[in-house]
Amino acid sequence: MNKHDLLTMGEVTRRSGYAASAVRYYESQGLIRAERSSGGQRTFERSVLRRLAFIRAAANVGLSLEEIKAELDCLPGDRTPTKADWARMSRHWRRRLEEQIHALERLRDNLDSCIGCGCLSLQRCGISNPNDAAAEQSSGAAYLPKVLRREPPRRRA
Repeated sequence: MNKHDLLTMGEVTRRSGYAASAVRYYESQGLIRAERSSGGQRTFERSVLRRLAFIRAAANVGLSLEEIKAELDCLPGDRTPTKADWARMSRHWRRRLEEQIHALERLRDNLDSCIGCGCLSLQRCGISNPNDAAAEQSSGAAYLPKVLRREPPRRRA
């Protein structure tokens, strides 16, 4: 490999738009790989830019990092996804997107009614959530479709 095909952390962050902390995190999770220079600095193959672009696109679809890693792990030889790979992988995500779109449309169409937060502050809550039944199902917006729920960020210990 030509040394000009290697990128520094600064070049990767500038060209990818990711913060250095995100790049380091993705490396620690096995989504990308870096080599170390003799001085201990990370260097990346130019192909890391395509992998980072893939990670961003997949995350925008709603895939978790675990799902993204599973997709990347299916690629032979740790290579970057090709157009054919993207087409194959994205077919799996089409159903998820359709479910998200459907759930968002239902949410939009019922936006002016109770979403089951358990607050009982809306007059209609007596109908949609009598006796605060939603509180027994879960915390937060109990009637929000599961496909639209996001886990709260995990606190670092």
